[in-house]
Amino acid sequence: MLLSASRLPLTSIVDKGKTLAGIGFGLGAYGIWGFFPLFFRQLGHVSPADVLCNRALWGCVLVSLILTVRRGWPQVGSAARRPGNVLRLAFAGLLVGSNWLGFLWAVDQRLVIAGSLGYFLTPLVNVLLGMLVLKERLNGKEWAAVGLAVAAVGNEFIALGSLPWVSLFLGGTFGLYGLVRKQVPVDAVSGLWLETLSMLPLVGLYALWQGSQGHAVFTGHDGLTDFLLAMSGVMTALPLMLFAAATQRLNLATVGMLMYINPTMQLVTAVWIFGEELQPARLVTFGLIWAGLLCYSWAGWEKYRQAA
Repeated sequence: MLLSASRLPLTSIVDKGKTLAGIGFGLGAYGIWGFFPLFFRQLGHVSPADVLCNRALWGCVLVSLILTVRRGWPQVGSAARRPGNVLRLAFAGLLVGSNWLGFLWAVDQRLVIAGSLGYFLTPLVNVLLGMLVLKERLNGKEWAAVGLAVAAVGNEFIALGSLPWVSLFLGGTFGLYGLVRKQVPVDAVSGLWLETLSMLPLVGLYALWQGSQGHAVFTGHDGLTDFLLAMSGVMTALPLMLFAAATQRLNLATVGMLMYINPTMQLVTAVWIFGEELQPARLVTFGLIWAGLLCYSWAGWEKYRQAA
């Protein structure tokens, strides 16, 4: 009894340290993602497609170095020997590459508010995909969350005269990426390497085509631009590794709450730094989305408590 009692405080301290570390990793991941508009705006003189190519190439190079240092190539080989995994990760790479391109285009076109709306929509897209694809049953709060998201999109169409295509594309591609990635039992670093590797054939074809037109995708920039393009690979890989570390230490309810840091930072950046106009009608849209996210978070927290 005395031995058991003496162990309790130590266990509690270890659990608390693990949770605090997880929150730190999560804040790091979502903080970097939230910083993306500021970073990629510095590459506004480079076309979004060129930035995407450099991001995929340098991301693959960095992850290759990380795998070498960590001796993680056996895990990559194990994952690659399963044809189903390779095909699904290639599809995941196509989805996340499309999402990157859409985001870069939104930053280039000064549509960061629309981009932040898309990432706010992502959790609600996940709920909808869970129902349609995985045949998950929704409870009342999740149905309310989906209904509020549909109302938000409807408000955009009625008030602004068009569907928020950028927001829907970003939310949809990232939601589909999460669905595909969830079904592949591969660790984050190995999966990221295979995803970026699957992009390189398309990147190579695009670079050759541009080269035939007299435009170099990977060369011909000034020193600062070359540095920023190389850093885009670091900015791609680092938050994903931090996110993986966070999910290993936190419950999904806490990870879900941290998720809103990224689009919130992007929204604040768009309005306060980039000076994008936030129309009153769009405030209604964000209000509906935030109400839906509240219902989604409430439902997620209840499920976590029931499982615990």
